[in-house]
Amino acid sequence: MKHFKPSTTLTSLPKQFFAGLVQKVNAVIAQGHDVINLGQGNPDKPTPNHIIQALQQAVAEPVHHKYPPFRGHPSLKQAVADFYAKEYGVTVNPETEVAILFGGKAGLVELPICFTEPGDSILVPDPGYPDYWSGAALARVNMEMMPLLAENQFLPDYRSINRDVAKRAKMMFLNYPNNPTGAIATPAFFDETVAFAKQHDILICHDFAYGAIGFEGKKPLSFLQTPGAKDVGIEIYTFSKTYNMAGWRIAFAVGNASVIEGMNVLQDHMYVSIFGAVQEAARQALLQPQDCVTELVACYESRRNALISACHQIGWEVTAPEGSFFAWLKVPEGYTSQQFADILLEQAHVAVAPGSGFGSHGEGYVRVGLLHTEERLREAVNRISQLGIFKKALTS
Repeated sequence: MKHFKPSTTLTSLPKQFFAGLVQKVNAVIAQGHDVINLGQGNPDKPTPNHIIQALQQAVAEPVHHKYPPFRGHPSLKQAVADFYAKEYGVTVNPETEVAILFGGKAGLVELPICFTEPGDSILVPDPGYPDYWSGAALARVNMEMMPLLAENQFLPDYRSINRDVAKRAKMMFLNYPNNPTGAIATPAFFDETVAFAKQHDILICHDFAYGAIGFEGKKPLSFLQTPGAKDVGIEIYTFSKTYNMAGWRIAFAVGNASVIEGMNVLQDHMYVSIFGAVQEAARQALLQPQDCVTELVACYESRRNALISACHQIGWEVTAPEGSFFAWLKVPEGYTSQQFADILLEQAHVAVAPGSGFGSHGEGYVRVGLLHTEERLREAVNRISQLGIFKKALTS
């Protein structure tokens, strides 16, 4: 059989980090071991019942058996505008400032294709969500990495960005609450971001995937709450995390009208929008009471507290995340992130994501998902304690 050579575009794509992690985990499971997989970000709770019922009812409607409008149903876009007004006090024009997306990842990958030219530069957080790199590869642009350091609360320091780098940059990705660090943004930081973007004519994309998940009573900020934010960028919000709808593949972008139009133009050529019944269920998710979200956040906070407490009890000095459903845990001295992750998987049968998979500044950490019960999280830490790695810390 003839082998067809893939295009340069295809071969330039970065290796899928999580695909390799899944292969390792499955190999250990195949050996008959019970693996506690804390390495991935797949919500473990079901979609709330009222959203499922909305889908079931909408599926029977003949209007949804036809092609939906190319750019999404106006009713969903109006619901997005109502949601942002209620949750964040932000006014959004549903006709010109909302784009319906096939999941947040699709929007993140599309943006560099829409608004950069080959050879341009974009600013990317390090560590950060690896699919930012996918959009950069498809657009054939250069990535300039912005270190996220603990001493700066995992926020990029714009003063440290070389002036020539800032001048070349066309786009910037940000993500708060942050994956993988669990950090949250402050109003002052977003003010700095708007000023920096205006100074250097940079398009800001704020990935607000974990926008609903803040701990200790802190509601995460929307970038669009910042004065001038819509002048310089957009925000991408997904239903995956807020409503446990990861498999439904629906999200939206809000913000600068010219950016929204560009995304819509590209999607006009790639899709005919999303199944109308899914859009109707998403609309109901936004408009109905948000009790299910409050309960979900409380669940994640309880899990966070259980995990961090268990780590401290075995002598593992770690910091609790402020948001998201991830914990960013410091690797003990003498190990790389990959070495430590491999030992936990092979000897304790606990899977974590090595921080180096999120960028060079992720080295020295592992990412742990809060996507198991408190009992299972405690069991994972107990298994790790049996390795004796933290024995010295306990006796010191």
